[in-house]
Amino acid sequence: MTLSHAAAPPLGDAAGRLRGAFLDRCRRAIEGLSRQLDDEALQAAVAAPTDNAVLISALRAAPEAALVNAVDPLAEARLEGLKIAEGLLHAEGRPWTVQAVAEHLGISRQAVAKRLRARRLLAVDIGRHGQAYPVWQFVRGGVLPGLEPVLAAVAEHDAWMQLDFFLGENLHLGGETPLAALRRGDHAAVLRAAHRFTEQGGA
Repeated sequence: MTLSHAAAPPLGDAAGRLRGAFLDRCRRAIEGLSRQLDDEALQAAVAAPTDNAVLISALRAAPEAALVNAVDPLAEARLEGLKIAEGLLHAEGRPWTVQAVAEHLGISRQAVAKRLRARRLLAVDIGRHGQAYPVWQFVRGGVLPGLEPVLAAVAEHDAWMQLDFFLGENLHLGGETPLAALRRGDHAAVLRAAHRFTEQGGA
């Protein structure tokens, strides 16, 4: 697999040169990684749902992963954590940007941020790119009914734990996920499960 080289950044553009150097290193790393993988591993990586998941799948399958694990015994656990986080954030589709949420709700970006601060929406901080809003919390014309009081009940947990709550099978809901229970209208049961989740420290 050969990747074409990007155009060199303008001279004097330190940030552009740094980005170009980073991309060159990444290209070489990915080309080397692709040569390590057999057809089965390549097929599994290509079938991953997102670009990040492609890399995670390839890194875990690479023969040199054993060397990485020897240098960093937690490498496999870190990759598994990334895979889980990627799956949570992209469940049911690519997460929305603040602009997409604003357009969907017919409000300003500032109003979206205000709702997020008020725990009326769920978003994960993705650094300099702002926040990513899981798509499943939105329905035609607005937000999933019953979402806001449940978000308030789990507000003391970070966004990743909240995501895990909504998407994980819940014993208090007979093994159903809180998201599925909300969708069929059992708001009271989900709210009770949310309070138990908080009382038990997210267990």
